[in-house]
Amino acid sequence: MRYLLAALTFAAVLYGNVSAQAEKRIFIIANNPDGYGVDRCLATGASCGAPIATAYCRSRDFSQAASFRKVDREEVAGTIPAKNASCPGGSCDEFVAIECSR
Repeated sequence: MRYLLAALTFAAVLYGNVSAQAEKRIFIIANNPDGYGVDRCLATGASCGAPIATAYCRSRDFSQAASFRKVDREEVAGTIPAKNASCPGGSCDEFVAIECSR
């Protein structure tokens, strides 16, 4: 009886750890003004950005957006030029991080 209880406890702990570690990935995307206000919804974290972020995640084979927010250039290491770098047309893109989960 003790072995059965130990096995069930072990299985419950193992299952709990596996399900708690859902796959997540953060995507950094340009937040270009589009004329529809989508850029403001994503950058401010407003509720209107949730369907947009979820649609983005689904287009990348994830089930939902766990979070989304504006990111500063300094937060992204090595892939985005610094603010003092010259920007084409005199304006630099802003960026949004969307965290997707399966």
